[in-house]
Amino acid sequence: MLRNSPPLEAFALEIADRLPGDWTSAYHRHPSYRDQFPTADRLWDNGHVDWAAGEFVLGHDAVLTGPAGQELYIIDRPLRPQQFLVAALEPPGFLPHHFHGVPQPNGIVIGTDPVRAAAAITRRLLPRYARAAEAVREQARRRPAPPAHRQAPAETSAVTLVRYEDGLLGAPYGHVPAEARDTLYLTGFQYVPNQSAFLLRSESGPVATAVRIQVLADRLAKLGIGLNYRHPAAVSGTAVVTTGRTNAPQASRVATGAALHSAAPRSSGRAR
Repeated sequence: MLRNSPPLEAFALEIADRLPGDWTSAYHRHPSYRDQFPTADRLWDNGHVDWAAGEFVLGHDAVLTGPAGQELYIIDRPLRPQQFLVAALEPPGFLPHHFHGVPQPNGIVIGTDPVRAAAAITRRLLPRYARAAEAVREQARRRPAPPAHRQAPAETSAVTLVRYEDGLLGAPYGHVPAEARDTLYLTGFQYVPNQSAFLLRSESGPVATAVRIQVLADRLAKLGIGLNYRHPAAVSGTAVVTTGRTNAPQASRVATGAALHSAAPRSSGRAR
């Protein structure tokens, strides 16, 4: 969005002459829309300057460089021909976590009078720019590297939950590590002796089931035990044995928590 009066290039030079310290100005014309983003992507602003740079074709910009590498970004204010926008650019050489938690020194609107504009920048923008830059430098001194997240402990074993054809969710008793059996019971799974499996109550809805699986995964992880989820493998041959309610008798016996340590799985037979 180029305009003839006042010209941005000359205006930026006048601003640079009036800011405290030694400042220089570099004017950039953008032949295409995407040419404005290498600089605009460094904006240290989450207000109207960032919005303008992202939503409008600017056509040009000016970057002022001052003491200690300070950089100010100046553009025409969209839809307001007698105003400009100025904001700070992020200082180079820092990592993303150095900026975390540091308030952004948002830009300001300035008029076309370079004397008043320079005074507003000096009074309103430069102090908060300096505070933010110092906060970033302090974080870089205290945390030069990104925070490290600890590796998960190696899994010693795993529990594989199976979603059976009849809708029940469980795990065959013989495939559940001994150290995981109490955890399954405490999470709502019950040992059904006549089916030789830990099964989740069939009346559990999808939301309750998802919550139980998440809780189970968290509890097993603390024990160094992994959790997998599978559908049952296809059974070849003429005789197919299913695990679930369809083959369970009406009065099937369910083991209690105390029986988990002593109950032995039954390969066949009816509950008494």
